[in-house]
Amino acid sequence: MISKKMADSLNKHMNLELYSAHLYLSMSSCCNEMGLKGAANWFMVQYREEMVHFMKFYTYLVDQGVTIALLASKAVPNSYKSLLDMFQQTLVHEQLITSCINELSEQAVKEKDHATQIFLQWFVTEQIEEENNDRDLIAKLKLVGDNGHGILMIDGEMGQRVFVPPAGAPLAV
Repeated sequence: MISKKMADSLNKHMNLELYSAHLYLSMSSCCNEMGLKGAANWFMVQYREEMVHFMKFYTYLVDQGVTIALLASKAVPNSYKSLLDMFQQTLVHEQLITSCINELSEQAVKEKDHATQIFLQWFVTEQIEEENNDRDLIAKLKLVGDNGHGILMIDGEMGQRVFVPPAGAPLAV
């Protein structure tokens, strides 16, 4: 059984995952406008991953008998200085998500909510990968600076990313 406090916290975070999806969809659109089709693809894959995260929270809450509350969210940014700026903001956002997941995990421990602790473990591990991917791309983009050839090379590499749903992922993405 899940406490009302835990259910409310998870529901709030579920909505943050939806915001994340919208953020990356917006970034994908910005990359398309910049002519960076590979980066647009990378962010579209990221959008789909965030929708999986949203659906994992949604499904967990429904399975726990919690009434879902879809909350209004603030508008996502739709203008960036550069691809590097996008990834720097992406890293800051993912660090926020990591902090929130850690807080949820701590709450689950305090409440002795073992099921939620187990559920959140996947996200704890996922956030390590998310932040590492962002740091890697930031390093590459800093390395090439404003060199158009270098940015296009990185863009081509980003175009190779494909969406692979995690095992057991909800299908509504």
